[in-house]
Amino acid sequence: MYDVYKIRQDFPIFAKKINNKPIVYLDSAASSQKPHCVINKIVDIYQDSYANVHRGLYDLSENITYEYENARKIVANFINANSKEIVFTRNATESINLVASSWAGYYLKQDDEIVITEAEHHANLVPWQIVCEKKGCKLKIVKIGDDGSYIKEEFIKTLSEKTKLVAVTAMSNVLGTIFPIKEMTDLAHKTGAKVLIDACQFAVHEKIDVADIKCDFLVFSGHKTYAPTGIGILYAKTELLQQMYPYQTGGDMVDKVTYQKTTFAEPPARFEAGTPAIVQAIGLGEALKYMQNLGLDSIKKHETDLIRYMFEKTEQIKNFKHIGTSVNKGGVFSFQVGNIHPQDLAYVLNKEGVSIRIGHHCAEPLVNRMGYNSVARASFGLYTSREDIDSFVTAVNKAVKFF
Repeated sequence: MYDVYKIRQDFPIFAKKINNKPIVYLDSAASSQKPHCVINKIVDIYQDSYANVHRGLYDLSENITYEYENARKIVANFINANSKEIVFTRNATESINLVASSWAGYYLKQDDEIVITEAEHHANLVPWQIVCEKKGCKLKIVKIGDDGSYIKEEFIKTLSEKTKLVAVTAMSNVLGTIFPIKEMTDLAHKTGAKVLIDACQFAVHEKIDVADIKCDFLVFSGHKTYAPTGIGILYAKTELLQQMYPYQTGGDMVDKVTYQKTTFAEPPARFEAGTPAIVQAIGLGEALKYMQNLGLDSIKKHETDLIRYMFEKTEQIKNFKHIGTSVNKGGVFSFQVGNIHPQDLAYVLNKEGVSIRIGHHCAEPLVNRMGYNSVARASFGLYTSREDIDSFVTAVNKAVKFF
């Protein structure tokens, strides 16, 4: 049985207080809190077993190399891939930029088309704008519904024989909309396009099976999946990684170097130049194991209950408006309360110990498309409880009375 109160004890942050009030953390979409097992793993490595990887024939180096590469296997298992298809990066943004540079930058040509949706994070928009400027490609945008929902007809209408890449979010970080990525991948492949999935939000809330989705690329960040900052992953099909040029060059990504010529290592090493984020990668492995031990289905069931409860409780707030009400929705809630500016609202909530996020959430075109310049956002993690939602509603009602 999923016991959220026991789970919260795994996260030391919840023993703290803000303004002498218990922490109500509703900003997991931006970055998640870390459990003891991840924190302890990081400390243990730095204290007792740190060395560089792939560098030495002594015990410390060999042991940490094993842990680093084992973390790659854990990631591969988490998304049902081969470990040689997993590239460690700094974050999902770097993963997308790697594809933009090493694949799109070499293989797309003038008049080719890249398709994204209106729901994309800047990280899955700006790199493709730059590719289009450099290569003379065209960026096409799939319209979404006024409720933030996916519209199949709009997606199909945007595809053409010129579409070479479809880059889409699996779950919007503003609207919470969950997109049918398997269906979208199948439709894109029928035009001959490659597909990149931004799974940053999705990886926290839903199971990922790249073999079932059949996407060509998939990215997510460690810091959203209860792991340290500074680590992200790129999944890419083996044949694509073998075709791609190095994103960065230097040590550890080479096969043979002379003053005249350099040859490069096989993937994934080819894309991991220099000393990698060793401890962060191992921390990511530990975090994914933690999620798997809890059970991804159990996490999903818990969140489904919270989503239902959130909609019920916010009906008690005067002039509360949800932004993004698609039927297929995860635990991300952007909202507006009457004429209260999101910054003022967040200030009052913080005084009550409630942490939310405001702004355009690195998705300015999407927020503008929904009719706003700035919105407030509350988001769930696997440690979120009904009591957190109760505290949120109480704090928002105080803000309504104040303003």
